[in-house]
Order: sequence, then C-alpha cells, then structure tokens
Amino acid sequence: MELTLLTESRCFGGLQQRYRHYSRALHCEMTFSIYLPPKALEGENVPAIYWLSGLTCTDENFMQKAGAQRGAAELGLALVASDTSPRGEHVPDDPDGSWDFGHGAGFYVDATCAPWSRNYYMHSYVVQELPDLVERSFSIDPERRGISGHSMGGHGALVAALRHPDRYRSVSAFSPIANPSACQWGQKAFGYLLGDNTSWGDWDAAALISQSTTSPSWSRHGPLLVDQGSADPFLEDQLKPNALKAAAEESKLPLELRVQVGYDHSYFFVASFLDDHLKHHAALLGSQR
Repeated sequence: MELTLLTESRCFGGLQQRYRHYSRALHCEMTFSIYLPPKALEGENVPAIYWLSGLTCTDENFMQKAGAQRGAAELGLALVASDTSPRGEHVPDDPDGSWDFGHGAGFYVDATCAPWSRNYYMHSYVVQELPDLVERSFSIDPERRGISGHSMGGHGALVAALRHPDRYRSVSAFSPIANPSACQWGQKAFGYLLGDNTSWGDWDAAALISQSTTSPSWSRHGPLLVDQGSADPFLEDQLKPNALKAAAEESKLPLELRVQVGYDHSYFFVASFLDDHLKHHAALLGSQR
C-alpha cells in the first residue's frame, strides 16, 4: 500500500507530515496526518495516539489547532489523525447537502445499508487498516496504541475502545457524542448508514456500556477520561454526557468525567486540557519524558 507524502515540516525536534494512500476498506483515496517525535526519528519504536476529529473536520484540524506537538515531543508520543469520512465524486454524500452527515461526517461506523455500505467503513479503517499501515511504515510500537477524539470523533474513539479493548491501552475523549442513538446527529447518520435501530446500540458508547452483562476488563486503560465544557451549545441535545455517566456507574466502568466550567465545543477548549490527556495516555502507554 503506497504512501504519497504531501507535506512535511520540522516541529519541536520531530516531523509533522501528511500522507495520501488508497484505502481498501473505504474504496477511495484517503489522507492522514502524523507527528513523529524526536525519539521516533532516532529509530526508537514509540507509542501512538490515534486521534478522531469531529463533524466537518479533516485530518488537519487537530494537528493545526490543538497545539499537541510540543507535549507529544516531550512525552515521546506519536500522533496520528485520520480524515473523518471517505471522500470523492463517487462517494455518496448527504442527500440534503447538510454538514452533519456524509463527506466530513462518516460517524466511524461500518455501514450496512446501500449506497453507503461500499465506502462508509470508517470503523474498520480507523481501528484496523490505518494503524496497520502506520505501524508498518514508521517507528511506532503496535503494542502501545491509544485512541482519543473530539465530538463525533470522541464517539468514534469510545466505541473503538469499547468494541476492541485488546487493541488499545488508553482512551480518552473531548465532548463525545456519548449516546448517538438518542440525539438528532446520531439518529440521522445511523438511519442512513445502519437502517432500522436494531443495531444502533452496537455503535453507541452509552448503550455498549449499559448492555454489558459484566464490566469489561479496563485495568490497563485506567479510568475512561472524558472532558466536557459546561458552556457547550450541544451539551444537552446532542452530546448527552449524563447518559455516559449513568451507564458507567451502572456497569462499574471507571469513568473520570470532568465538566470544565465556561468552556465551549471549540478547539480552544480542546487545547486547554489536551496536556492532561497526553499525560494520561503516556502513563498508560509506558512513555516517559
């Protein structure tokens, strides 16, 4: 699987790069961004955090707005950011031309309904195909993998970790869509991608936790770290952190849900608390200064 380098810049002693490749899971060309810390450039296999962004974003938003590279360089962490959906003229988009579904808004599920099921396999892409490609191509340790994300990407990160706990040693999220089966964004996307609601719970973090007959083994993940802004305009209608909290309490899943007073849904919020998340991941991934 050939990688085409699109851009490259030195950053805090490491390298910030962007690549294009053809995805077999999505049947289209995809881009991803990667930050390689100085340790990786010296040949050491380093842990990586896979970042999933939110609605309307690309692989570049996090890398350009969050200010993550300084902390990642100090902690010896690689950062990998995927795009948020398949793209291209042949990839179906929102029939209504809206921003909350389709190109830029793939919701990190594996679609089962036509015409979406040919291209919208974002879960398989971010969980399997992209990490396998990155870990073959760069000095990244496949045994030390973390995942995080924001909004729609927070939903994707939580679902990925809950469905595949053996693939991740750490997980966190900012403002995740925690109960998409019960909000307009999720219901719209799931209706297109998955059809009737019989399988929606398989892609809903709160439902996955609630449906567990036994609490998943989360010892190596530490607490599930989630930050949410109290001034987020989508807090009650779309994000529903209380549903996540209730499910975690019921199943005894360790959750550290921090409500940050006065913060909204923007990358200003993400940047304000990102260092805490990087340190959370570094501790669990065995990365040291």
